[in-house]
Amino acid sequence: MSTPTSATWSARAEGTWSAPGRVNLIGEHTDYNDGFVFPFAIEYRTSVDLAVRADGRIRVSSSFDPDPVEVALADLDDLFPGRRDEVVEWARYPLGVAWALLRATRRSAASVPGVDLVFRSDVPVGAGLSSSAAIEGATAVALNDVWGLGQDRVALAKVGRRAENEAVGAPTGIMDQMASLLGRTDAGTFLDCRTLDAEVTDLGFAPAGLELLVIDTRVTHAHSTGGYGERRAACERGAAIMGVPALRDLGVADLPRAQELMDDVTFRRVRHVVTEDQRVLDTVATLRADGPRAIGGLLDASHASMRDDFEISVPELDTAVEAARAAGAIGARMTGGGFGGAAIALVDAGLVADVTAAVEAAFAEAGFGAPHIFTVRPSEGARRDA
Repeated sequence: MSTPTSATWSARAEGTWSAPGRVNLIGEHTDYNDGFVFPFAIEYRTSVDLAVRADGRIRVSSSFDPDPVEVALADLDDLFPGRRDEVVEWARYPLGVAWALLRATRRSAASVPGVDLVFRSDVPVGAGLSSSAAIEGATAVALNDVWGLGQDRVALAKVGRRAENEAVGAPTGIMDQMASLLGRTDAGTFLDCRTLDAEVTDLGFAPAGLELLVIDTRVTHAHSTGGYGERRAACERGAAIMGVPALRDLGVADLPRAQELMDDVTFRRVRHVVTEDQRVLDTVATLRADGPRAIGGLLDASHASMRDDFEISVPELDTAVEAARAAGAIGARMTGGGFGGAAIALVDAGLVADVTAAVEAAFAEAGFGAPHIFTVRPSEGARRDA
C-alpha cells in the first residue's frame, strides 16, 4: 500500500497530535529505583498525523525512514514481546504503544479501527532528550482520543513505559513518559516514581536571567544495549543485599553499612542512586527557597557522581561539562541515560555565546567532532494540535 499523497491525506486525517522531548534537570537512573526525578518538557516535539482505516491494520511511517511498517492490529499480541526483533527499532515504539494500550484497556483489536500514523520530529535523536518518549506520547494521546479509551495521562505514561520495556526491549523507568505527557510551560515536573505523584514546580529561569544550554555531543547511545541494563541489574542487586524493595528505601545514612556488605562496583552504583535521590530533593527545596542560581553545586555534584560512581559518562560529556563551568556556567551535568548524548549547563543569558564558543573550542582541541549546542525552554506536554 502506498503512502497517501498530501491531498488524499488531508481529506482522510482525523487530526494531528504531538508530544515533547524532555530534559532532566536532575535525577538520573533514580526512576527505575522508585526514586525522585525532576525533568521538564522542551519545545522540540514529535508530531503524528492520524487517519482511520477500515481494514483493522496499523501502519506507521515517518519523515526519518522512507519505509512504512504495517501489521494487523490482531497480530500485535503475536509480535510483542517475543518477535519484536522482526520490526525495525523506531517502529517498535508506536506499534508497541498500540499493543500496550489495547492490553491495558482490555480492548480487542476488533473493537477499534485501524489507523495510519505518519510521524515527523525535531527532537534530536540520540542526544538524551527522549525522542523515544516523544514518539510514545504522541502515539498514546492520538490513539486514546481516536479509539475513545478515556485513559488519563498517568495511565498513558504507564503504557509508554511498557511499550519501551517490552516492545522495544529497553529497561527504562517512567520518568521520560511522565515528563512528556505532564509538561507545563515554565515549570518542571517533580516526580515520585514510586507513587507517580507529580508536582509542578516553577523553575524561574527566565526571571533570573538564565538559560539552559543543551550540549549534544553527537555521541550516540542505545538504552537497549548492555551498559544501561548492567547498571539496572547492579541497583537491583544492591537493593536485595540491603533487604529493601528498591534503592529509594535507603538514605545517605545507610551507605556505610552498604559499603561493608557490597563489592566496590555494586556499592558505587548504589551510592550514586542514593545520593542522587537526595540531590533531587535538595534541588527542589533550593529552587523554592533561594531560586535557580543556588542549584549549580547540585548539578555539578550530580555529574561527578555519574562520572565516578555510576560510570556512565564519556570523555565528550566530561569535556562539555568542564568547559562550560570554566566559561562561567552556574552548574553543568550530563543528562539522560549516559554513554553519550547531551550535557546541560545553566548559564546567564548574557554568557550563552561565550559558553558555546568555549565548549566548541574545547571539543576541537580534544579532537572531538563538533557538538550541537542550543537552548531549551520548559514547555507544554502532549496535546492535540489540530
